[in-house]
Amino acid sequence: MCSNLLPVEFWQGVEEFNQRQFYACHDTLEAIWLESGDPQKTFYQGILQIAVACYHLSNHNWKGALMLLGEGIHRLRKYEPDYGGINIENLVDCSVEMLNILQQAGEDNVVNLASQFGLEDGRWIEDRSSLSLPKIEKIL
Repeated sequence: MCSNLLPVEFWQGVEEFNQRQFYACHDTLEAIWLESGDPQKTFYQGILQIAVACYHLSNHNWKGALMLLGEGIHRLRKYEPDYGGINIENLVDCSVEMLNILQQAGEDNVVNLASQFGLEDGRWIEDRSSLSLPKIEKIL
């Protein structure tokens, strides 16, 4: 699918995701997800779920973060390596890495882990992150 076939709102959601405004990204993508049909619907949902997973982690909801990361990864795998002008393979790989870190650290370490990702109280604090969050890369 060509990137110019995706709505402007999708690209707004991508920008919000990359600026670590995960709740805003959720709102933006949910609006177009509800109105769409497949294959875009599942594509939007996968990205949405990864954004919400990051938001859950920022609120120390380890189980919610794990569940939504796993579901988002699962949905996006069928769009690899790229779709709609997005490097899906990289997004999935980074999300899998984050999921593995969360699983290995365990629920008891969620506060420290969220801090290492720079996530706190529903927001991202760039200068506090030592671990990388997934990012949506556009394909030129």
